[in-house]
Amino acid sequence: MHCNNFAEVKSDILIKFGNKIRELRNEKGWSQETLADKTGFHRTYIGMIERGERNLSLKNVEIFAECFGLTMSDLLKL
Repeated sequence: MHCNNFAEVKSDILIKFGNKIRELRNEKGWSQETLADKTGFHRTYIGMIERGERNLSLKNVEIFAECFGLTMSDLLKL
């Protein structure tokens, strides 16, 4: 990865991660509101993650992994 491509790569990663969260949520049949209740995050934060607009901390990634019954490693396999 070259430094001048960093912003593009970062955006791509956030979009892929958001898509994975949406996919996992839909597989469970959960609404964004349900996922928000299960994680303790606000519903609007869930939406921003799913749209690739938020860069999560590792702690928050861990919370999502636990919520979906996955390891962090499995959750991050994009």
